[in-house]
Amino acid sequence: MLVSIHMPAVDRIEEESEVNALDADMTLSVRELVEFVLKAGDIDSRFQPRSSMLTGTRLHQKLQRRYEEPDEKEVHLKGRKVVDGISYQIEGRCDGIIHREGKIMVEEIKSTARSLDDLEEGMGVHWAQAECYASLLTEERGWDAIHVRLTYIHTGTEETKSFTREYDREELQGIMIGLLQLYTPFAEVRLRNEENLEASLTPLSFPFETFRKGQRQLVGAVYKTVTERKTLFANAPTGTGKTISTLFPVVKEGGRWFYATAKTISRTVAEDAVKLMEEGGLSTRALTITAKDKICFKDQTICQPDHCEFACGHYDRVNGAILDILQKETLMTRPVIEEYAKAHRVCPFEFSIDLSYLVEGVIGDYNYLFDPRTSLKRFSDSSKKQTTLLIDEAHNLVPRGRDMHSASLTSTVFTSLATHVKGELSTAIRTLTEALEGVGPGTYEEVDSGVTDGVRAFVEAAEKELPHMEGESPLLEAYFESTQFLRILQLYSKEHRTLVTQHGAGITFKLVCLDPAAFLRQVTTGYKAAVFFSATLHPFPYYFHQLGGEAEDYRFVIPTPFDHSQWQVEIQPLSIRFRDRDRHFPHLMESIVNLFNRVDGNGLVFFPSYAFMRKAFDALEGYDLSAKLIMQEPMMSEKEREEFLAEFQAGRKEPVLGLAVLGGIFSEGIDLKGERLNQVVVVGVGLPQPDEERELMKSYFNSLGVNGFAYAYTYPGLNKVFQSGGRLIRTEEDRGVLRLIDDRYLSGEYQKLLLEEWRHFTVVGGSWT
Repeated sequence: MLVSIHMPAVDRIEEESEVNALDADMTLSVRELVEFVLKAGDIDSRFQPRSSMLTGTRLHQKLQRRYEEPDEKEVHLKGRKVVDGISYQIEGRCDGIIHREGKIMVEEIKSTARSLDDLEEGMGVHWAQAECYASLLTEERGWDAIHVRLTYIHTGTEETKSFTREYDREELQGIMIGLLQLYTPFAEVRLRNEENLEASLTPLSFPFETFRKGQRQLVGAVYKTVTERKTLFANAPTGTGKTISTLFPVVKEGGRWFYATAKTISRTVAEDAVKLMEEGGLSTRALTITAKDKICFKDQTICQPDHCEFACGHYDRVNGAILDILQKETLMTRPVIEEYAKAHRVCPFEFSIDLSYLVEGVIGDYNYLFDPRTSLKRFSDSSKKQTTLLIDEAHNLVPRGRDMHSASLTSTVFTSLATHVKGELSTAIRTLTEALEGVGPGTYEEVDSGVTDGVRAFVEAAEKELPHMEGESPLLEAYFESTQFLRILQLYSKEHRTLVTQHGAGITFKLVCLDPAAFLRQVTTGYKAAVFFSATLHPFPYYFHQLGGEAEDYRFVIPTPFDHSQWQVEIQPLSIRFRDRDRHFPHLMESIVNLFNRVDGNGLVFFPSYAFMRKAFDALEGYDLSAKLIMQEPMMSEKEREEFLAEFQAGRKEPVLGLAVLGGIFSEGIDLKGERLNQVVVVGVGLPQPDEERELMKSYFNSLGVNGFAYAYTYPGLNKVFQSGGRLIRTEEDRGVLRLIDDRYLSGEYQKLLLEEWRHFTVVGGSWT
């Protein structure tokens, strides 16, 4: 059952959206303040140990176990300071407050892989963080003086080194005020921008005079979701105007937002939606994050000061770049980021990451939210509570979520290293490979402890060698794979299985995430609200479950805005099962050729695999087709993709027939409107190839009492079909023929799963068995 949502009329949102008057308050976390003000120097990506990131929490807890009553740990602190006319609320969480012999001490704990002998007095940014906590404590509890202890714990030896200083309240207040004075220029710009934003919200209206079918309801559903701090799952078909329908109510309600998607084209559509609202009077700052390897100014992405002039001194200049762009720009797209990065000689990627914490809206890939390796970790709890997540094309997040929470190791990677290293590292590699090869092929619900210990030993040994090595190396690659393995090991749960497979002389040991729901839900829980939307969350219960939906969440399904008459759907009951493909291949070619000759205009044919597509391309060249044949190639560049799509022009004397792969780059996220595309053929039902992971998934979901085969094969396959077939009708003026070629489309199971707009079909051709 879908939850009924009673939504406000869209034209009343202006009246109901109350914009609080600006009271000049700004909330900052202690860490945000000190890192922003005190950062300096170069970006240097030369090897930095990652074990400290993986073991930091455990080591913190180990030291905190020394505390005794009435000591305190993990203490949340907050306080207000008025500096240069701005009232700041400062928040943070200190590691510990120690009460001993009439003295009070605040402790800040830092884990490090550096030699403790190199730490003579502690790092300035760490002292500033601890001093800010001490300042908040003396104000909150009325203490006149306090000791501050900065403790470092080595991630390898677990030895500690501490530094202690004593402060009075007045001294600490001076330190805090000094930091805030340095922050004031940025605060003034941010507050001015926020004031302009809030003033622009009241008169802001929906940027179109009329609503498409279902669009008013979607806008209302999103608005209700955000104001009630809930989660919404919305199936909004193509033509609903999903992007503007989700962004407008979120912007209108106020607060921050993050628009997450898997596709570059979807980011462009989101940018266009913000531009539309700006033309209607909106004043906001929005940023698009572009992947590091795409936005890097250098031929090779080597983030070291001796290789890249933008890395050298980056932190000395980046605050000036931030202040400049926030004063002058509103929509910070890739070209805008590049312009300012070049002008200030800063790294464009790191520049954009810093900006992402200072703007109202961010557009970026899923991984910045959901991937435990790359997610934006500096968002404070208070910032998250003011931020709404918009998850576009949410069907893509299911397989991405599984991949993000899986990891694997291959024994041959380590055996090939063994001949090139000596000493402790050689011993660690030998121990690890013996552990990997000692686990027999199969499926396990737990991770072998010998493998776990072996990976940790290898990581520790590699961290001692890598600082002395230059550039990329097989050891560095193996190290990164191992740290990712340990990171996923920390998340290992009942939703995981360990899959061990033999291939030749090697063993692959994989931690497989079968169900990403719990992990995705854990991410969204801390945010103000979340909206998952797509044109193909179908079947809805499957995606609702896989994306972490719970009973209290809102669910909303919008019928297609297009009329059934726009689609001419045909099903040809020809078996496309692998065992039948060669036998029925001539009939398949005849079907494609006959349809193309019958229907005027351009066509797209989607195949289950590259091999099948190439075979068809070669065969079609032998037919008398008055068409230009083009074919998708693996790993196409953006320019090659654009050239492929540019062939689909209306009114061509020689129409184009394009061949593409189901689930590939041309099966979603592209708009060939009007006469640019007149016919689409989908070959097969899109089932993924059977393998051990799919079979594991099937068994897992069977154990939960649902249809495991459908979860592992049918539903993911059909989503590719829905996406590919959905390229045909993009506007209310479009008309075209969709032909589905596979006899399974006439079975009861598939009939129930067809999109409603595809159910008015005719059966064409013969049936071959």
